[in-house]
Amino acid sequence: MIDGTSPATDVPPPHRLIDDDRLAGHSVVANSTMNRERVLTGVNSYARELGFDPAEFLDSRGPAPSWLDLCSGEGQALRAASRQLPRAVITGVDLVGPLRRAELPDGLELVTADLGQWSPARRYDLVTCVHGLHYIGDRLALLERAATWLTSTGLLVAHLDPATLRRPDGTDASRPVLAALRAAGFDYSARHHRLSLRGGRPVRLPFTYLGANPDAGPNYTGQPAVASYYRDGGR
Repeated sequence: MIDGTSPATDVPPPHRLIDDDRLAGHSVVANSTMNRERVLTGVNSYARELGFDPAEFLDSRGPAPSWLDLCSGEGQALRAASRQLPRAVITGVDLVGPLRRAELPDGLELVTADLGQWSPARRYDLVTCVHGLHYIGDRLALLERAATWLTSTGLLVAHLDPATLRRPDGTDASRPVLAALRAAGFDYSARHHRLSLRGGRPVRLPFTYLGANPDAGPNYTGQPAVASYYRDGGR
């Protein structure tokens, strides 16, 4: 049963949807607050949002685990995990990047890049995106790519708001999209808005991206988010 979805309102005509190159410069997306203060454990933390402590998960993966965090903001959680696990390889990627200049622990890299254009040179035991997909235009394409960035036993966890997935006429596209994600091996927790995948693999979702509306208004987090428009059928 899928919950947390609602019909679209104030649907922009197709010619007013914007592509991801323009979306990257929009104030809703190129923000300076995403994951700036979120720490590893505690009240405002990755552990709370993900439902597990990333450092504990990595510690169970062997002597040299790896973690890729998408939309990493200031990277405070990554810094803490890197100090706890000095042999870990940890990468954070963010459109704006860290605003505070501080020396990084060994093994930690913070990359400033557009996730629509960036790809890693390795695979990871853990790939996370804490509330970051809300600001990605073609989020299904990113999920397809991220599935291939996992090791064979790796774990991907990302927050997804199905209510921001739209058909060309602006109506709710959550049911077919979630059905396709589940068919590809993903699990979705409607209660926590968390999408997960275990084990890297090629994924191809049967939708064509049409563009985004960055003026869709707040999503379930209460913050402004991007609505992504798709039509049925492969690319």
